[in-house]
Amino acid sequence: MPYKLQFEKRVEDIPKWLPAATSLGSVVIAFIVSGIILKLIGGEPLRVAKFFYEATFGSWATFSDTMVKATPLILVGLACTIAFKMKLWNIGAEGQFYMGAFFASTVVLVPLVPLDSPKVVVIGAMALMGLIGGAVWGFFPGYLKARFNLNEIITTLMLNYIAVFWNNFWIFDRWSDAGFQMTPVFEKSAWLPRITDYAREYGDFIAAGGPLANFLSSIGLDRISGMTLHGGVAFGVVAAVIVWWMLARSSWGYEIKLIGDNPKAARYAGLNITRNIVLVMMVSGALAGLAGMAEISGVVHRLQERISPGYGFTGIIVAWLAKLNPFAVIIVSILFGALIVAGREIQPSGLSQLLQGIILFMVISSDVLLRYKIRLVRSQAVTEAA
Repeated sequence: MPYKLQFEKRVEDIPKWLPAATSLGSVVIAFIVSGIILKLIGGEPLRVAKFFYEATFGSWATFSDTMVKATPLILVGLACTIAFKMKLWNIGAEGQFYMGAFFASTVVLVPLVPLDSPKVVVIGAMALMGLIGGAVWGFFPGYLKARFNLNEIITTLMLNYIAVFWNNFWIFDRWSDAGFQMTPVFEKSAWLPRITDYAREYGDFIAAGGPLANFLSSIGLDRISGMTLHGGVAFGVVAAVIVWWMLARSSWGYEIKLIGDNPKAARYAGLNITRNIVLVMMVSGALAGLAGMAEISGVVHRLQERISPGYGFTGIIVAWLAKLNPFAVIIVSILFGALIVAGREIQPSGLSQLLQGIILFMVISSDVLLRYKIRLVRSQAVTEAA
């Protein structure tokens, strides 16, 4: 071959624009490759792309559905982000999601607080228990890693199955609703508020007319009836701000990055690596557990089997594609939320999962660009002949 690719390891700092460019390029290439595959099997890529947009972003109602699916992904993506920053490969966000849902459900099903309490009390208690449930499920692999140096990939992955079967035991037996594979519906005091609830509350006010009512109508408040977006999205936005501040502005965030980049230097500097490993895994688990709470309180309103279509594993892709940037996690989560929504409508039904897999492959492959410079050089034989 007259030319060949030459890889040179980067010795200088990576340009700030390169991580974002590689992520965006990965998504674009993934869509192109998926379109080619779809064409080869007899599909119409442009028609599918148009349908994809209309089913996910084409109206306020469809965008609301997309945001509902994006909400748990934001929290799980943040959970993975904080663990990955420390080079802790938390593959157990799925199990932490389920345990957060279970602990939050105890508030209603035991119950831990009177169900006639104000909504803010019940929701607050469920959020707290969701955080605790996920943190507990993150503590075990964190302690085993810190104390015995056990591989956290294996321990977190195995704990996923334990969490799912633990939930199933209570769903199928102790808390089953008339023998069905689900618990009774929660009291409405345990439901996260939806936008449509506010639409009903203010519907009569808008219909009455007046300057304020006309303004609310002009910004579309009269058209949000039926939208499924719930208050859990606020958890995700607030969590993204907190995680960003923690990683970028706090001293603990500096310790996390130092331990992840150079454990020997961190130990020499006197940092308590054991304690930090356990704490990071617990915080990571807590965020995933809060995602489980938001799903049962804002969407299904009960604990049931298969409350997650793989949020815990998709969150890994989200964090990686966002290059561990908390604010980018929100944007990437919306994209993957759209993939989940479109996957219910687009045929063949596996196209959404195919696209997710291709995106993950492209994201992992694009990391080569962050580690190496790639040059196209003339081969030695051609140079000598010239």
